[in-house]
Amino acid sequence: MTLHPRSLSSIPEMTASVARTSFPKGNPYMKMRDELGVLYEDTDFITLFRADCGQSALSPGQLALISVMQFAEGLTDRQAAEAVRSRIDWKYALGLEITDSGFDYSVLSEWRSRLIAAGRESQLLDQMLAHFIDRGWLKARGKARTDSTHVIGAIRKMNRLECVGETLRHALNQLATVADEWLLTVVDRDWSERYSIRFEQYRLPKSETEKQRLLLTIGCDGHHLLSALYDPLSPEWLRQLKAVEILRCVWIQQYGVSEGKVYWREADDLPPHKQLITSPYDTEARNRTKRDTNWTGYAVHLTETCDRDLPHLITNVETTPASIGDVEMTQVIHQSLADKHLLPQEHLVDTAYVDAQHLLTSETQLGIDLVGRVPSDSSWQEKAQQGFDLSCFTIDWEHQQAICPQGHISKSWHQRSDNYGNPTIQVRFRRPDCAACPVRSQCTHSPASARVLTLRPQLLYEALAKGRARQHTEDFKQRYALRAGVESSLSQGIRVFGLREARYIGLAKTRLQHIMTAAAMNLSRMWAFWRNIPIGLTRVSRFSALFPDASS
Repeated sequence: MTLHPRSLSSIPEMTASVARTSFPKGNPYMKMRDELGVLYEDTDFITLFRADCGQSALSPGQLALISVMQFAEGLTDRQAAEAVRSRIDWKYALGLEITDSGFDYSVLSEWRSRLIAAGRESQLLDQMLAHFIDRGWLKARGKARTDSTHVIGAIRKMNRLECVGETLRHALNQLATVADEWLLTVVDRDWSERYSIRFEQYRLPKSETEKQRLLLTIGCDGHHLLSALYDPLSPEWLRQLKAVEILRCVWIQQYGVSEGKVYWREADDLPPHKQLITSPYDTEARNRTKRDTNWTGYAVHLTETCDRDLPHLITNVETTPASIGDVEMTQVIHQSLADKHLLPQEHLVDTAYVDAQHLLTSETQLGIDLVGRVPSDSSWQEKAQQGFDLSCFTIDWEHQQAICPQGHISKSWHQRSDNYGNPTIQVRFRRPDCAACPVRSQCTHSPASARVLTLRPQLLYEALAKGRARQHTEDFKQRYALRAGVESSLSQGIRVFGLREARYIGLAKTRLQHIMTAAAMNLSRMWAFWRNIPIGLTRVSRFSALFPDASS
């Protein structure tokens, strides 16, 4: 291996000569080196290595750049190592001698593990962004937009029966590897027939009765194994095995014990989806259904700039288990952008990222205009677009009263909490006033009760009202139209860079994949920017182009 730490300030003369002869018009990696110089220095990653172990055997700065180029082309570790050995454009970008023989491909896996262990994976993107800021290609307080897409985990999707069967089989395989003699004292030969091969849908019983019988058999077997593992006479270190801990967690989630008997939990007795393990091989992947899409894995949120006359660059990446909703990520994204000093002045998002608290906090604490469609009032009046919805009532916050469209004043004002623990205000009108009202049918469907309003605290209520009023204006529609461009960025990430399919197991590794993908996408966009290729707009068919003046 010859990829030793070294000064990367200059490109060897022979490497430069051959590269420029081979690519007279340049290419993305050569242009990147010419424009940005050394993108990653060895000193940037010095904390990844223990001081008492001396200098790294390989250049961490070069490994960082190799990782970005690897994802730019969707290469495996073997292919990336081969590219370092054989491709002149890669040697040019890395500042390597033309005779450099590269390194063993396994180094890349070790490098990723070291990045994750140190929590430094975001550095690959952040340092690239710092170079762009220095050269004026990226600025804060502009416009940005965010959206998410689903990511399919690098695991097979399983139903509940498959999950418990594979979880037990996984634990048995690990125990057989490290404690075979102990395991033989706990199980019998019948277990080999049940757990020797993978649990897959086509191998499962067809009838529901047989499936239930198998579920209980697996449950009893797992309970028996766990009882033996947690027996005081069993070696304590067995209980610390990862597969054993997964088995314990899954059995708590999927099974219960009543009067000494194991039973299968019904669907309404399961933990929330955020906690429910769906595979023993990736315990962080979660199942989710969003509109017509159901998947097991993760979600990725991309934030990109969208200022005129500047390249549209991805400035932030967030990867979460699939069960985490978009609305839970708005504040996280803003904090991450603030840490990079890249907060936008205007942030375009879809409805899923918007709630009253985000509207208020973004404006008052961060100076961000959060531009997105506000969740509508859930009342039947709003849905039917008739009758008296919340906006038809006058709220007197000072006197803690509400006035209905007919001029009646509410009788009570009480502080409450909704099902999620959020503070609300319940306002109730007088029954006699509502009973005698000539437009009662437009206000409530209840034959006897009076109208009741549920309000958020004043600042949140006003933020929602302001947002709902604004989104009907022409100015909002014109500004919000710019948000649609992030869909094409997600499409590029999915089609060209494999964004939607996890290459690795686990949240941390999947997040690293997405960060490197974002860096690769930025490289692609800068290559277009350097060549003065305009940002693509909506495609126009050749036939439509024959009539440029025709109305759309």
